[in-house]
Amino acid sequence: MLNLIRRSKPSSLCSLASKITRFKDPYPSHSSPSQTAIATVAGRWRLPLTAKPVVSSTGYDAWRRSYYTARSELQHFRRRQGPRWYQNPRIVVLVVIVGGGAAVTLYYGNIETVPYTKRTHFVLLSPSVERQLGEAQFNEIKSALRGKILPALHPDSIRVRLISKQIIEAVQRGFRHGDQPWSDIDYASEQPSPEFAYSASPEKARGTIRALAGGDEEVRWSKEDEVLDDEWVHHSRKEGKARGSQPATRHLEGLNWEVLVVRDDMVNAMCLPGGKIIVFTGLLDHFRTDAEIATVIGHEVGHAIARHSAEGITKNLWFAILQLILLQFFGMPDVINAMSHLLLRLPFSRRMEMEADYIGLLLVASAGFDPRVAPRVYEKLGQITGDSALRDYLSTHPSSKRRAQILSQAEVMNEALALYRETIAGHGIAGFL
Repeated sequence: MLNLIRRSKPSSLCSLASKITRFKDPYPSHSSPSQTAIATVAGRWRLPLTAKPVVSSTGYDAWRRSYYTARSELQHFRRRQGPRWYQNPRIVVLVVIVGGGAAVTLYYGNIETVPYTKRTHFVLLSPSVERQLGEAQFNEIKSALRGKILPALHPDSIRVRLISKQIIEAVQRGFRHGDQPWSDIDYASEQPSPEFAYSASPEKARGTIRALAGGDEEVRWSKEDEVLDDEWVHHSRKEGKARGSQPATRHLEGLNWEVLVVRDDMVNAMCLPGGKIIVFTGLLDHFRTDAEIATVIGHEVGHAIARHSAEGITKNLWFAILQLILLQFFGMPDVINAMSHLLLRLPFSRRMEMEADYIGLLLVASAGFDPRVAPRVYEKLGQITGDSALRDYLSTHPSSKRRAQILSQAEVMNEALALYRETIAGHGIAGFL
């Protein structure tokens, strides 16, 4: 098209330019920058300028000049903008300082001390959110095992509730909360709470049962969690005493402790965040004495008061960070349901297991049960690992033989025996955690 224009006669170019649409200019004495640019392009192509004034209805006898221009010759310019924020060193330094300060505040503001061992751990979940997760998982378990839950007046239900009551009273003494009595432990209702009715689906129920059974997944421990002795406990307690650290107890305030017994061959027991204790009759079939049952319940309660579930979720922060944000700020029920699965699927580390052993041993002694039974309980679990039902329990509770050996020779055993003797003599000791 451009070559055709170049070869055309001036008369034809005039005709072409005259046929271009004209635009009326109400202010003929002024020219805009765009008109100047167009005139420059038109001069480059040597096109004649045409302007034939006509009398308009408004009395103005001027028209804008029209030109032919090639699109390839037009240039577009961006508006000038200031430098980006990351190009300003002062702003970058300010962002780094503020962001670093916020990260440090977040970290040290969520550092807590574990009872007895005085180990410090970073827990991002608030106690209220942790309690909601425990409630959601508890109601999902009740939905999954509906029809298997024993009634409150069943002998096994009464027995487990009384043992659990003694353990919870020992927790209260261990944290010096004797002046403010906690509410008595209740036997939970078989029906899930209405606010968690969305979790009662067959698919989720099957997933919950698989998680309780341990599934087919092998538990793998990191190198730092391959604990072979309790030297770290002595070191941690020594540092904790030097710092004057006090164990975190805010998550235990106002708990509604409940217990539930399920008729199932699964050899397992658990204590969910929020004070929800679940015991399966398979455990009662293998361990007949109250001291043995109290050892297992005390161990599970030890996990709860040490906030091991919340610590495990925090360690998997990259996996759960988005759900945590949604839960903290929006309180979405579906997110609570999804997050509650982590309470069953994330195995405890061996350090956590050792802490639960030690805390549970002291609770058992303070409750009036002989703590020397505990090593035999764990050793018995190890002797009958060929039983598939017991593997359900051992899948998340490692090295029973070594575990029993460490517990029987640990310093905590001497402390537990002294506590036990004082308890049966009628002199309860407070503040041992």
